[in-house]
Amino acid sequence: MGEGQEPLVVVDNLTFTYPAIDGRPLPGVPPMVKDMNLKMYPGQCSLLLGANGAGKTTLLKILGGKHMIPQAAVKVMGEPPFHSTGLTMSGDLAYIGGSWQRDVAFAGYNVPLQGDFSAEKMIHGIQGTDAARRDEIMEMLDINPNWRMNQVSDGQRRRVQLCVGLLKPYKVLLLDEITVDLDVLGRADLLTWLQKDAKTRGACILYATHIFDGLEGWAESIAFVSRGKLQFHRSTKDFPEIKAEGLLHLVEKWLRVEQKIRLEELAKNPSEKKTRDQFANNNGWGAGTLNSTLAQPKGPDGESLAFNPLNHSSNAVLRG
Repeated sequence: MGEGQEPLVVVDNLTFTYPAIDGRPLPGVPPMVKDMNLKMYPGQCSLLLGANGAGKTTLLKILGGKHMIPQAAVKVMGEPPFHSTGLTMSGDLAYIGGSWQRDVAFAGYNVPLQGDFSAEKMIHGIQGTDAARRDEIMEMLDINPNWRMNQVSDGQRRRVQLCVGLLKPYKVLLLDEITVDLDVLGRADLLTWLQKDAKTRGACILYATHIFDGLEGWAESIAFVSRGKLQFHRSTKDFPEIKAEGLLHLVEKWLRVEQKIRLEELAKNPSEKKTRDQFANNNGWGAGTLNSTLAQPKGPDGESLAFNPLNHSSNAVLRG
């Protein structure tokens, strides 16, 4: 893969652990990503596969510049993605994933992004985009410009999210489970368009998914992640089983093997599960109050006592 070409993405011996309240990794908690190496080349469409919790989303967010890491560990188009904000501002680096949600003060968390405005207004509000590309994407995604964003279905909201994320011609596109809300036609049209777009413009796509229907001919390589490590990144030509029995059955076999290994490791070291299931403060603030949400125990005199930050927090986040 990529003979004679400069890679667009280079991951060099990446290790990453989610930080605790003091910004440092929790003692004894294993890294979420360990000793990972990966390269992506122009025109390459690759699948990022693995079980839940394997580290796929963490890797995609690191590549998308959402976590601070050593600058030498990851390079996108020759630049560290977290420190080089121009990559995302220009649209050269695009990350589309998760649900279109936000936290609303005094209302709740993970509230679907919605408002009484049209899809057209939201899409046309993105500046610095090509009108022809915008119209092509809207047609491909079958978006009605008159949709009201407070009345659309989850699938329609996902189509608008994808349109907004694809408006600027990317060089590196990171996709995290972005077809879960789409119907069969919407998913098929999107994947066909993405493959053609990447090949035509020399971009690369790394797509994490658990839905394998119709992907046998879409990807030219597979990156398989397990237990925080990249087990392999190989051409789909190396797996004749894909044509013989389908991608779903092949991935199921890989996951069964990894599940057996993981259970055997836990049986040998039961304390590992307890170590993984620690709580860490998420260093957050109460929505709309600007008050710290860290709960500190009080002594008889009302003064705060020294406390273990793993045990006393009203918003403790499970890490592992």
